[in-house]
Amino acid sequence: MSLSGLQLALTGASPGSEIFVFTDAPAKDVYLKQTVIALIEQTKSVVNFMITNVLGLRRRRQSDDNQQQQQYRMLTSDFQLYNELAEVSGGQAIQVTKSELLRATSIVRESTSASQVTLLQAVRDTGNAENFTFTVDETVKNLTVYITGKSVTFTLISPSGVHQDSTNMTGSLITASQSVGNFQTLQLNTQVGLWEIKMVSPNPYTLKVVGVSPIGFLFNFLEVSKSPRGGSNIVDGRPRAGVNASMMVTISGSDSAIVREVTLVESLGSGMVNSTIETQSGRNILIRFDKIPSARFAVLVKGQISNASTKASSVPFQRQSSTTIRSSNVTVTVTDKNSVLVPGTPRLLPFSVTTSGAGGNFIIQVTNDQGFSLTFPSSLSLEAGGSAYGIVTITAPPDTTSGTSVTLTIGAEAPGGADTNYAVLRLTVQTTETVTQPVCLLLSLLSNCSYNCSLSMWELSVQVTDGFNGTGIDVRLTKGSGILNTSLTSGNVSTTLVSYRASCCSPDVELLVVDQASNVGICSYTVRNNVTATSAQVSVASFSAKAVQSFLLCLSIWIPGLTLP
Repeated sequence: MSLSGLQLALTGASPGSEIFVFTDAPAKDVYLKQTVIALIEQTKSVVNFMITNVLGLRRRRQSDDNQQQQQYRMLTSDFQLYNELAEVSGGQAIQVTKSELLRATSIVRESTSASQVTLLQAVRDTGNAENFTFTVDETVKNLTVYITGKSVTFTLISPSGVHQDSTNMTGSLITASQSVGNFQTLQLNTQVGLWEIKMVSPNPYTLKVVGVSPIGFLFNFLEVSKSPRGGSNIVDGRPRAGVNASMMVTISGSDSAIVREVTLVESLGSGMVNSTIETQSGRNILIRFDKIPSARFAVLVKGQISNASTKASSVPFQRQSSTTIRSSNVTVTVTDKNSVLVPGTPRLLPFSVTTSGAGGNFIIQVTNDQGFSLTFPSSLSLEAGGSAYGIVTITAPPDTTSGTSVTLTIGAEAPGGADTNYAVLRLTVQTTETVTQPVCLLLSLLSNCSYNCSLSMWELSVQVTDGFNGTGIDVRLTKGSGILNTSLTSGNVSTTLVSYRASCCSPDVELLVVDQASNVGICSYTVRNNVTATSAQVSVASFSAKAVQSFLLCLSIWIPGLTLP
């Protein structure tokens, strides 16, 4: 189940990682091939395969040479999947015996660096002779050539015109070389300028030239946003084939680097697509292409950087992407970008598949790296240039830990398997609690408010119940000038008793109640109605006092010595 392990590595490691797969058997989970390729392309990770024994072929003894060669071809084809995945990612498919494995691992480890950049990379599935060139700038150190393949010969030509071929490993250009199985490394005497390497082989081979340098680049294809605000979005999946396209290139490790040329280079041939540099702002460069190649391709960036020694001139540089990209006539789109997955609750994700090519029955494949339950249509029928819609349902088990990350890949394969594309979503499991506001229950409200509010008091008693599983409550006074007291009900942290006492001159109180989940409740009380009623009674009494005064005045006349109030 090697592809299942690789899927976990690709989703668990940081983008741009270098991953090593050790195996002595072909993959039993070949159905994950397109998922793994999708993850390689999206994360731009490099995958190296250390393949031991090729099913123990080297241990087998055959008397018939023809039968041995036939068996070799058959067994090698079982591992062709690993070769393809290595080529897609810019890695190596190294075939060694188990006794050679430690040495091969040591060679790769010595040449691996966190600051490693690719200057040139090519894959050839035929044995034709071919010349390759690459430019080395003064920031490049530890210049190394990787070659995988059988019976490969080469000739190196330095910028100064010095030649050295594979029959002479003691020349001035190669400072060290190591070979194990089908893998060979050449440590070069680093010289700034244009190098050339001539390759000759009757068999398929891969060539990769790397170095250590702080200057690298990142790239993303862009598409016009459908948002009312306009702008551009990063393409999720493969870019569309045969149409014009935009790309954002970002240079890292240098403020003085100026990009002069960005080219899409076919990885299996010499085809190239040039671009137009539209804008260059600092390290960010917007690129326009008239079309995207239909074959798998890499991104080649060339430019100039200031010469640190002279500070007056600039020197050329080049960098090539390790991971290769393939365009597609198929587009897979998921419009729901909500990344939350609730345990035990099915999550429905509508998606669409669109083709700009021929129609037919498109195979749908959906996988995730956590093994969560999935339902989806096995196929969708599309007309030429049309679209079709489906729904993926993913369900995390009820006991899934909150914070668990899951990578969901939705792939669509055109009839005959000639074209595929994908959408990759990253979801996070989050347990959700029902948002319940704290509840206030009025237990009592006592008031003896009179016309003179300063001489009377009122008080209330409230029971507040927590809205979040009994984790505690914070009660705050947001309105009112009285005295607030709180206490917990014995043995029950979810219930709080609140008492409030205030002057009748402050007839209103407002309590802000917050639980530990930040659920908020507002409880308001007043005795203003009672005070108003008292005032009305006083108003009536004041009106009647005039008659009383007249009556008392008459009494004072009639009854000598009577004092009026």
